[in-house]
Amino acid sequence: MGVRLYGVVIDSSEPKRLAEWWAAALGWQIVFEAPEEVAVARDEDTHPGLVFVPVPEAKAVKNRLHLDLAPDDRDAEVARLVALGARRVDVGQTPDNTWVVLADPEGNEFCVLSSRSGGV
Repeated sequence: MGVRLYGVVIDSSEPKRLAEWWAAALGWQIVFEAPEEVAVARDEDTHPGLVFVPVPEAKAVKNRLHLDLAPDDRDAEVARLVALGARRVDVGQTPDNTWVVLADPEGNEFCVLSSRSGGV
């Protein structure tokens, strides 16, 4: 029996809009769209991707799972993501932390890690 991770599913009040935001943030594309889900990935053959599904309720508490982004230049990437509509959030991090915590337009937290050559 074989299995592979297809995607990380994210609840959303507006799946298409949030999928478009994450596609822009990651330089990915929408690879599947239906009323019950919108998926983004680097391309149609690359997984895992992110899958956005509709839910009636708004996000209410801190994520139990979050994404970490590894940029070439952390500060430039934070500025780019904020310009796209992300916002800085405080989840208890300290000034000594090497990562920055942001939230997407629906409030889902994610981290932008310290600068890493080639994003690794």
